Amino acid sequence: MSTRLLLIDDDARLTAMVADYLSANGFDVQAAGSLAAGRDLLRQGSFDALLLDLMLPDGDGLDLTRELRADARTRRLPLLMLTARGEPPDRIVGLEIGADDYLPKPFEPRELLARIKALLRRSAAPLSDDEVLRFGRLEIDLGARQARIDGRPCDLTSHQFDLLVVLAQGAGRVLSRDQIMDGLKGHPLEAFDRSIDVHVSRIRAAIEDDPKSPKRLLTVRGVGYVFARKQDAEA
Repeated sequence: MSTRLLLIDDDARLTAMVADYLSANGFDVQAAGSLAAGRDLLRQGSFDALLLDLMLPDGDGLDLTRELRADARTRRLPLLMLTARGEPPDRIVGLEIGADDYLPKPFEPRELLARIKALLRRSAAPLSDDEVLRFGRLEIDLGARQARIDGRPCDLTSHQFDLLVVLAQGAGRVLSRDQIMDGLKGHPLEAFDRSIDVHVSRIRAAIEDDPKSPKRLLTVRGVGYVFARKQDAEA
C-alpha cells in the first residue's frame, strides 16, 4: 500500500509539481488548496504525513497545527511545514506548537523527498519491543513510543519523542548539537539548526510539569544539553 500524504497549499502550480514528483516516487498524494478543504480530507481518512503551507487563503497553517496537536487522533501525525516566511521566528513558532520539520520556499524537490522520508522513518521505526526507560516520575516507553509522567502521557510530537530518547539514553553525559543530530538517525536539518533548542524547550514543558521538582533537561551553555540522572537532578 502506498504511503498517503496530504498536501495543503494554495499555490496550484507548486502543488501540481510536488504531487507529480512525489507520486513518481511512490507516494499517494492528496491535495487541498485551503484549510477548509484540508480539514475535510483529514476528517474523511487517515494520512501518513502532512505537508502544510503556513499562508493560506482562509487562515494560517499555524492554527491547523494547533488543532491537530490538540486532537488525540492527529497528535502524532508527522507534519512538515512549507513556508515562504524566511525569518527564524516564523519557523520557531511552528516548531514550538508541534511541527516536526520545516522547509522554506523555494525548495528542491529532492530535499523535500529526503525530509519526508526522514519524518516517516522516525515515526515508524521501532526503537525497542518492550524497553521502558525510567527516571523517577518519568517513563519513556520505547515500544509504545510514549513518554509518561506518573502514568499520564506527555504531549510530544514524534520528533520530540526521538530527541528525548537520544538525550535520555545518554543520561549524565553532555551531548553537543552535533552528537544529538547524529543520534537522530538521518534527520535532514543542518547540524547548527536552532530547531533543536525549540524542541528541547517543548520537551521541558512536557516532562517538567512541577516547578518544585528538580530539572531533568539541563543546558550546558556553549556546549549542548545533558539529561540529568536522578542524583544529578536532585543535586
